[in-house]
Amino acid sequence: MNKKYLYMLSAGHLSVDINSGSLPALLPFFVSEYGMDYTSVAGLMFASSFLSSIIQPLFGWLADKGSRQWFMVLGVLMAGLSLACTGFVTNYWGIFAAVTLMGIGSSIFHPEAARNVNAIAGKKKGQGMSIFSVGGNGGFGLGPLLAVFLVTTFGMQGTAFYGIASLFTAGMIFLAAPAIARESRRQLAQARDTAKANHVPRENDWPAFARLFVVIVFRSTLFTSISAFLPLFCIQVLGASPAVGSATLSIISIAGVLATLVGGWLADRKGYVNTMRYGALLLIPCLAVVVFTQDIRAVYAMLIPMSLAMQGPYAAFVVLGQSYLAKSLGFASGVTLGLSFSLGGIIVPSLGWYADSFGIAAVMVVIFVISICCAAATFLLPEPRRS
Repeated sequence: MNKKYLYMLSAGHLSVDINSGSLPALLPFFVSEYGMDYTSVAGLMFASSFLSSIIQPLFGWLADKGSRQWFMVLGVLMAGLSLACTGFVTNYWGIFAAVTLMGIGSSIFHPEAARNVNAIAGKKKGQGMSIFSVGGNGGFGLGPLLAVFLVTTFGMQGTAFYGIASLFTAGMIFLAAPAIARESRRQLAQARDTAKANHVPRENDWPAFARLFVVIVFRSTLFTSISAFLPLFCIQVLGASPAVGSATLSIISIAGVLATLVGGWLADRKGYVNTMRYGALLLIPCLAVVVFTQDIRAVYAMLIPMSLAMQGPYAAFVVLGQSYLAKSLGFASGVTLGLSFSLGGIIVPSLGWYADSFGIAAVMVVIFVISICCAAATFLLPEPRRS
């Protein structure tokens, strides 16, 4: 496993996802500075994820047709420069277009980067993907803090930092891209020779990948719905202050960095399917305590185990998807990395309607039921064929 290049790709992952992580924290400033209403800012969240989730598998398919290292450079630049423009453009549709391009930049980067990570990680694919994933989790965790600091210190023009940072990171990846491509080809050639010597064909297992997709739908819904409703549950039902309620997500995100590394280590030793099952099963009692004890102290006691349950299997399900589609690594990466975050954003509004009709406590019970369905779905996953 070539850790030097893995850390470099993880830095690129951080640079891309810190933009997506910053957007929610910028929305209140769009309201106060640009006079947007809540429908408008909700439209920006839709713009950031919907189109990118659709086209990310397409860029994965293109990555499978041949090495396209420039995808990573272009993705980093598009994501950072587009978000930087939101501090200088006051027209709503101009900002809408910039946020859409930011999402597209993210969708360009991830499949090619994850394909390279799979190759240069060697036999320790779980650990390699976890190192790569730490960059993304760090971006989502640090993004809100960075956005508030930049805007409160420098005004809306502080978003220029995202463009400057993307230029630096893209330049680093551009210079290292030839070496990364050579290492990727070397590792893939070695893996093919080993498989050929052992008479193990590289093939796609589409039925198994379809089962994984079902798990991805449940997992994405859980991840997004917990992010959306847990703070509100703490504030409206448990009587916590807004600061205490919102801090739950910060703790989950920060702990998620360590949880991702632990999950990658576990995946290489216990298997990808088992790691996903452990995480899904762990989330059930954690949510049961949160939903049914209705005690803010119990909620905080469950935050780190919940982070481990949600973030720990991240590397496992990405590598598992790549294992099922051994001949289509880019496409598998596009689906597992792209749809795993965006599908929930499409489904969760219906849970919002349910919460409006029956209350926030009732929707938390639905989330608990979804966690049981997710755990059950992991038992339908077969072990990947050796390749």
